[in-house]
Amino acid sequence: MNLSNNESDPFGRNEEVAKLEITVLSLTFIIAIAGNLTVLAAMCKTKKKASRMLLFIKHLSLADLVVAFFQVLPQLCWKITFRFYGPDFLCRIVKHLQVLGMFASTYMMVMMTVDRYIAICHPLKTLQQSTRRSYIMIGSTWLGSLALSTPQYFIFSLSEIRSGTHVYDCWGHFIEPWGGRAYITWITVGIFLVPVIVLIICYSFISYSLWRNVRFKTKNRECKHELTENSLVSSVTTISRAKIRTVKMTFVIVLAYIVCWAPFFIVQMWSVWDKNFLWDDSENLAVTLSALLASLNSCCNPWIYMIFSGHLLQDFTHCLSFHQKMHHNDKKEDLDSSLRKATVLTRIPNRSPLCGLKDFEHSSKATQPEMGCY
Repeated sequence: MNLSNNESDPFGRNEEVAKLEITVLSLTFIIAIAGNLTVLAAMCKTKKKASRMLLFIKHLSLADLVVAFFQVLPQLCWKITFRFYGPDFLCRIVKHLQVLGMFASTYMMVMMTVDRYIAICHPLKTLQQSTRRSYIMIGSTWLGSLALSTPQYFIFSLSEIRSGTHVYDCWGHFIEPWGGRAYITWITVGIFLVPVIVLIICYSFISYSLWRNVRFKTKNRECKHELTENSLVSSVTTISRAKIRTVKMTFVIVLAYIVCWAPFFIVQMWSVWDKNFLWDDSENLAVTLSALLASLNSCCNPWIYMIFSGHLLQDFTHCLSFHQKMHHNDKKEDLDSSLRKATVLTRIPNRSPLCGLKDFEHSSKATQPEMGCY
């Protein structure tokens, strides 16, 4: 494999824009790793019973870590080196993991929203093997993401960017003239349009159920004389504040996802369906900004969890302070023990350096140890 320097590369780049991209991607990677690891650590230390919601948050954080390590980080390295410097199999693996993270993060969010839909609109079903259903939903999301991202192995490879240039990069190969359009359209539909449609449908039903719940509570206050009958109905139809809070959290997560990813997919579709679009990774401002905005989504979710589930961060910080206190107490106990030993030794008169050895020898030979060091 022959690799040339950037000076001989027929496709140059704007170094100022590249520096901006490297800075933003570096910050995004650091914040995403720190945030998601904090959430996972807080969930391990929390004293509260693990709920279905926490289970989905855990796997959504894991999916965001996959995005950070296998999408943001490779993209950052790519921006630093400008060209892909690695073997062909690494090129295919990186492309596969990039799309795997996108599918997993997106559909884990969809499954979390579907779970909220079931909890709000069909509360009786949550009592029927709800934990088992959650594990099935999470497992199917990971397996489905793995399957849907497999075609990346056959589409991308280490290739010469133009015949005779001896400059190689990790590029995709499509059947002309419709291959590129089909690929971008499939990615957009699979990762953005279908999930957004499902999310809109779920939140439409959730909003309707919440509206009915508010209406029922209002009517219940107006009809207090029917106490017995209304109390029986309220046990089934009234939605708890905890469920409403989780619905708000998932809604904010969905909103952040749409805001971050919508410009990226719009630009991608524009690039393949508009014949007048000039595709240039380094010069096209729309391409650069939309890609940077999309990368920010993986570092938004952890802070949304922390805001709506304040006990996670509180339990994590409390646990850290508890460990520090325990470490301080251990040091204090060791110091007190040393002082006590020193006090005891000073009370034994005319003690020779061999006293401890003699005591040990006598104690091993006799039932009653002898004090022969006076």
